[in-house]
Amino acid sequence: MSIRERGAPSRIRTTFMAYVGLTKPRVIELLLVTAIPAMLLAHRGTVDPLLILNTLVGGMLAAAGANTLNCVADADIDKVMKRTALRPLARATVPTRNALIFGLILSVGSFFWLWTTTNLLSGVLAVVTIAFYVFVYTLLLKRRTSQNVVWGGAAGCMPVMIGWSAVTGTIEWPALVMFAIIFFWTPPHTWALAMRYKDDYRAAGVPMLPAVATEREVTRQILIYTWLTVFATLALVLATGWLYAVVALLAGAWFLVMAHQLYSGVKRGEAVKPLRLFLQSNNYLAVVFCALAVDSALALPTLLHL
Repeated sequence: MSIRERGAPSRIRTTFMAYVGLTKPRVIELLLVTAIPAMLLAHRGTVDPLLILNTLVGGMLAAAGANTLNCVADADIDKVMKRTALRPLARATVPTRNALIFGLILSVGSFFWLWTTTNLLSGVLAVVTIAFYVFVYTLLLKRRTSQNVVWGGAAGCMPVMIGWSAVTGTIEWPALVMFAIIFFWTPPHTWALAMRYKDDYRAAGVPMLPAVATEREVTRQILIYTWLTVFATLALVLATGWLYAVVALLAGAWFLVMAHQLYSGVKRGEAVKPLRLFLQSNNYLAVVFCALAVDSALALPTLLHL
């Protein structure tokens, strides 16, 4: 076998991994963490496993498409920021035209997949999510306002809406509460990470809040949104059983303590570790939604039916 022939599998693998990188697989994990519990809550304990699988496939296609199109739009700033400099378009490992076509195919495919395997509402919600993430957040808000992730984060809340609608064909108040949980959780989660990489955002000209505000103001905003997150989490107790209620209360207290510690440390002029809050915010969301999934799968009596 020639050297050229031996190198072919390596090139194919490199190209394949580059396209996978465009979809931001780690970001898609949020879909898995939130969509399944939303579906289980929508019809407590009796959701068809095939429906869950089809919804996840459609949701992952939508998220992958949106993330790929985001990479196309943000290629210029990704090259400047150290945190994103290894992304495929920043390194030019994938042609921009190919990435655009790839993102559009994934996006269109998500609509037709959800439409044919679940219902039209879920497919439409997927399209709305992609359009909002690309046009409203990426192209309109991200480079213009320090509140970009507050409103742009709404795109990350949509998996619960898609999951709920796939089961019920409608949108009801528990889905809106789950939307609110993720909506309020997104700013402290994102800003804690951005505090670590604020110089990157400044270099790229992106007015992320930590890049344009003082640490005291940033941590104050983080604390406010953390309280709102916990309140929204507790509001869902009305539609769940005791297991979720206990976990939401304990996890909420834990999350608040961490946010208060960060804010207090900055007020005292101490060197703080915002990345710790970022990592633990992931754990918080995972714990709360896993508790929701178990509570719903067991079909524990809800407070509304006691």
